[in-house]
Amino acid sequence: MNIYICVGSSCHIRGSYDIIQLFKEAIADHQLEEKVTLSAAFCLGKCTDGVTIKINDEVICGVSKENFLDIFQQKVLYYVNIG
Repeated sequence: MNIYICVGSSCHIRGSYDIIQLFKEAIADHQLEEKVTLSAAFCLGKCTDGVTIKINDEVICGVSKENFLDIFQQKVLYYVNIG
């Protein structure tokens, strides 16, 4: 699984580096280092929609500290466990 987190200007201002840290911690906590690749992306083209991430081919907008856990469970844990 490949996860890209936008670190362009707009997403940076909205907290993309916090989201990167949350992903790093969650990936380590669930021992997914061998299954998940986390990368920064300069821009994912959704600048007005908050922190944007891309999981494989799915673009997800509006990621925040508040909804991170739900997104991680639904989009990462679910697919890693069925894959």
